[in-house]
Amino acid sequence: MENNDVLGSSTAPLTWHDFLQRMRDPAATDFVKSIKSFIVSFLNNDPDAERDSAAVQEFLGNMETAFRAHSLWAGCSEEELESAGEGLEKYVMTKLFTRTFASLPEDVKVDEQLYEKIALIQQFVRPDNLDIKRIFENESSWLLAQKELQKINMYRAPRDKLVCILNCCKVINNLLTSVSAKENPPGADDFLPVLIYVTIKANPPQLHSNLLYIQRFRRQTRLISEAAYFFTNILSAESFILNIDAQALSMDETEFETNMESARALLSGLSADNNVLGQSDQNAGPVPGADTSDAKLNFRSNRPPSPATQPHFSVASTEAKPKNEDQYVKSQSTIEKIPPLSDLENRGASMLLKEDSVSQVFQSFPYLYSQAGDLTVGDIEELLTNYKRLVIKYICLAKGSGIDNPSPPLPNNDEGQTQHPEFEFNTESKVASAGEPVDEMKKDGPEDSSSVLPQFLECDESKLKENEEVSSRGEEGS
Repeated sequence: MENNDVLGSSTAPLTWHDFLQRMRDPAATDFVKSIKSFIVSFLNNDPDAERDSAAVQEFLGNMETAFRAHSLWAGCSEEELESAGEGLEKYVMTKLFTRTFASLPEDVKVDEQLYEKIALIQQFVRPDNLDIKRIFENESSWLLAQKELQKINMYRAPRDKLVCILNCCKVINNLLTSVSAKENPPGADDFLPVLIYVTIKANPPQLHSNLLYIQRFRRQTRLISEAAYFFTNILSAESFILNIDAQALSMDETEFETNMESARALLSGLSADNNVLGQSDQNAGPVPGADTSDAKLNFRSNRPPSPATQPHFSVASTEAKPKNEDQYVKSQSTIEKIPPLSDLENRGASMLLKEDSVSQVFQSFPYLYSQAGDLTVGDIEELLTNYKRLVIKYICLAKGSGIDNPSPPLPNNDEGQTQHPEFEFNTESKVASAGEPVDEMKKDGPEDSSSVLPQFLECDESKLKENEEVSSRGEEGS
């Protein structure tokens, strides 16, 4: 199928509303039955990567062929037919997401290995370890690229996940193009090392499963041209990171092992601190009215976990109670030396205001920069679980500080809340566009709040905006 879009329609406007509207037409009854029948049949089978991919690709191909021959699309342009195919893929794969994403134990295992390895390497890797030229070093652009890549777990459709990768790659490509001489444009040898570095710093959870998901279920006829080029590069980046060693980072073996052990010690210490906080959650008891079942408090294995709840490295268990009276006295004296929470908060805010790149501090929390339109129905359970954990920790800290009746730090705002029903053929089309990533880089500013936090977020976000303008100019000139 010929396509003039260099991204193989991956970033063409998606007329999702049009697809749903046509499916509501009585003439589309047979299509609706076929789609629902395929979904039910697929869900009744056990996971098998090769068979699942072949089944989805064949079904999408057959349906698109049927679309072209049907009166509903009579006289339609090629772009409209492409959009119908995109809409079909999005609908089907959203329905099959929990069955097809990270559904095999071997994929989950690689996800964990890759995530933990990146978490260690990112503690000490530097641009010169990857032979990145100094002219290409730009922390603001790299941070923007990391933000785009970290959005990958916010979406379920293969196209939407691919767009996150393309946006990340375009930020990098625009940077390289803008600082290179016209007579010496950047090549793959310049692009790939920067992409590897950005991927290491971003460390999106379940990266391996995300790439396999796109590879298996993105319509093959659309994974072409520049989309295929960028996707191939991130596959290469993943392979490089999985096999990374001292030689790959231009280090001697002793230095590499020392750095890895130091990183393990650092992360183990952080994990131990989190275990102590986790025991405080248990001691606090359940939040009134909250569902305390394990299924609700823990993310499902087939859902991408939020970076805020990424898997911790295994460490020796920490005793919640002192083993003897001396230890108890020692722990009590330590608690008495801790300054008031307000002082700690003010001190932290002052330190953040002095940061050169505040957004880098929050890079592991993609929802912080999200707007309401960025969220999907699937994000609700994850965000609600995080909220419950946050409430428990807040109540514990407040009680420990002598506050008898702790209240929320921010006012509740019940106005303007909208329900997002699961998109079906008979739902309102206005809901359907929720959860689609923006194909061009856009500013994701923080929501206005009465807290001090947005002040320094806003400062650093302005730097990102300036860089986006530079990137846009580079794109126009390319």
